[in-house]
Order: sequence, then structure tokens, then C-alpha cells
Amino acid sequence: MKINNICCIGAGYVGGPTMAVIAYKCPNLKVTVVDSNPKKIKLWNGPLDKIPIYEPGLSEIIKKTRGVNLFFSENIKGSIENAEMIFMAVNTPTKKSGKGAGMASDLKYIEVCARDIAKYSNSNKIVIEKSTCPVRTAEKIKDILKSSNKKIEFEILSNPEFLAEGTAIKDLLKPDRVLIGGDSTKTGKAAIKLLVDVYKKWIPKRKILTTNVWSSELSKLASNAMLAQRVSSINSLSALSDKTGAKIYELSNAIGRDHRIGKYFLNASVGFGGSCFKKDILNLVYLSRHYGLNEVAEYWHQVVKMNDYQMNRFAQKIINAFDGNLNGKTITILGWAFKPNTNDSRESPSIYVSKRLFDSGAILNIYDPMVSGEKIYSDIKEYWKIKINNNDLKKRLKILSGISNNLKNSDAIAVITNWEEFKTINWESINKSTLIFNGIS
Repeated sequence: MKINNICCIGAGYVGGPTMAVIAYKCPNLKVTVVDSNPKKIKLWNGPLDKIPIYEPGLSEIIKKTRGVNLFFSENIKGSIENAEMIFMAVNTPTKKSGKGAGMASDLKYIEVCARDIAKYSNSNKIVIEKSTCPVRTAEKIKDILKSSNKKIEFEILSNPEFLAEGTAIKDLLKPDRVLIGGDSTKTGKAAIKLLVDVYKKWIPKRKILTTNVWSSELSKLASNAMLAQRVSSINSLSALSDKTGAKIYELSNAIGRDHRIGKYFLNASVGFGGSCFKKDILNLVYLSRHYGLNEVAEYWHQVVKMNDYQMNRFAQKIINAFDGNLNGKTITILGWAFKPNTNDSRESPSIYVSKRLFDSGAILNIYDPMVSGEKIYSDIKEYWKIKINNNDLKKRLKILSGISNNLKNSDAIAVITNWEEFKTINWESINKSTLIFNGIS
């Protein structure tokens, strides 16, 4: 098999940037990104400053490749038919109902992908899990593909993404590693080699690791769990520092100088957010319980509990500063994205902190350089789950278009996302009576 056409199902935070970089580095390949959401495809094909994902460097790559060998399309059927290699980069959210609700991954979008591939394929395909999938998902995909009863061979590979939002393009161009899991059969090894050959166009062979499918699937969950664990660990120590008079940034610096530990993910904060950490840890907890490893499950569950504690602790600190009464108090929230250099606000600490403050009677001003007011209201509707109409909500919640003159009348300012813009604020120009709460160490 020769790879000429690649199809990626899913035009989100993983599929869009990943395929853009593959197209950029492999000009001989035609790369098509498809999605069932026509609005999303329209945005990808629209003005570069309006593409649905903000990542430093992404728009420049899109400019060079779009319409040349990178295409965004709603034609799922035709793109699957023409492709030799198909990536699945759809969402795998936490289940909201049924067995494993609140912890296990919901694979409904993966299953839809697999059924579409089975339905529209008319030749042998290499199918690649790019989404974060629980262990043994490849088995489920294989069963669906076999159910088509077509005389077509499918090889399933696991190729998890290790992207950090805000540095996704850098991570794709110069990754720490690329992980590919596949079967040890002759056809499985051949499929692995074909995917390795794609990445070899710009990534040194020594950085491309090959494993069995199950190791690859579990590695993604394990990697995110280990990183989140470090965040929760340093945040737990920040609580102790507050009580003892120690300074957490000095503690982080001292700990990070130990080469066995290292300096990364040791910045205390309001807590971790994003679509991955919490979801993947809860999936790990569910898997551990499924296999009867209750102590293992409890160990990892504590990472999530500590994160929830840290967000609540930060909100409570603000509430306590006003003697528990925020009625009529204006609190400005700086940052809605879960981290800087991204417009992704999924599971952002700001969502949960602002909810606590709102419930305590506060009037909220919210500003983020990259997250739109429309998205902020959408997040509030999804996560807050409060019974209030938009008109009443807007009486107590204002989305700011900038911060130049909008901080002076605040009773308190909470810096939650570490945007560069916030580091240049002249805090001395702020009213002396305004309380400043910095959630970033």
C-alpha cells in the first residue's frame, strides 16, 4: 500500500492543527479534514483570523497549505473512500449517563466514526486512533469495522496526541516523542511502518516509539495523569505554605532544582483545567475499579479531589476577604481560557471560581483576550446549570472588551489565567481599596 491521501475525521483541537502540520511537512500527501459540523468547516475555510482554534503559528501554516494539499470538507463519504489512511480525532467526553457515568469515556463519536469508515470504505484502510481512548478501544473499533462484511482489510493503530494547548504547533513540529501502537502481525507491522514513514519526513526516527496497541492507549492516560498529579501536588503544598508563612514560588524553585524532580508543572495555580486532565484521570479511576484495583483508583481520584479543593479554596479566599458577603461587590475575573495562548475554555478554573462568587452575590466583570463573549455565556449555560434568563444574568455579569479603564471600579480583581497581557498591568494605578487575588504563582 502507498499512502497518497489522508483523511482525518474531526476538525477540533487535535485534528485541525495535527493535519495542518502533516500537510505542511508532507507536501506530497493530500490531507483532508472532515467534520459533521458544517459551521466548523466553514470557519476553517474562512478568514485566517476567524479559524475556530487559536494556536500561535497555526494560521501561518494554514495559509501555506490550505487549498494546496490541505482541505476542510463536509464530504465524509468521499474523503473516506479516497483515503488510504484515516485518523479519528473526535471527542471522547466523560459519560453523563449509564454505566460508568461521571468517569468512563463516552465512545459514541468513535463508534460513529468506525461505522462511517465501515460503510464508505471500498478498499483496504489503515485506521488510526488519534483521540484519547481507554484501553481496549481498538478492539471495539475492529469489531465495528468487521461487521461490514466487506472483503476489506482494516489495520487499527493507536497514535495518541501529546499536545499542550498554547504550544500545539511547537509540540507537533518538535515533539518529545511520537507513539505508535499496532499489532505484531505482518500486516500490523506494515501499517506501523507506513505511519512511521509519514512522521519521518520531519521527526528523527529515534523519537518515534512503537508499541503494542494497548500500551499506546494507556500511555496517553498515564501521561496526563502524571502531569496532573504534579499540579495537584504543588497546589496541596501551596495550601500548607499559606498556613505556615512559606512562599510557594520559593518552595517550587527549591524543589525544581532537584534534577530528579525537575522544574516543570510546579507552578502553583487555581488548578488545572482543559478537556484532558480531569477526563483522563477519571477514566483511569474507572478502569482501575473495573479491574478490581480499588486502591489504585482511590490514589488517582485524589488528584481530581485536590484540584477541586484548590479551586474552592481560591474562591473562598475572595469570599472571606469580604466577610462572606459579596452582595453588590464587583469582582473582575481576568482570564477565561484554561491556560494562556489558547481559546479553549473547557473545564477552566475560571468557570468554577466565578460560579462560587456569583452564587455569593457578586457582580462579575469577565475578560479574556481570546475567548469571545458568546463562548463565555455558552460555558456558563453548560457548566453553571443555574435557572436564570440571559437578561437577568447580564444585569450581574458583564463581558469586557479590554482592561484599560475597566479595573478602576472593581472591589476585587482575580487573575486566573496567566496571559502575558496581565503581566503588564500597572497595579499601582488601581484603586488602593481594590483587593488583588493572584491565582498564578
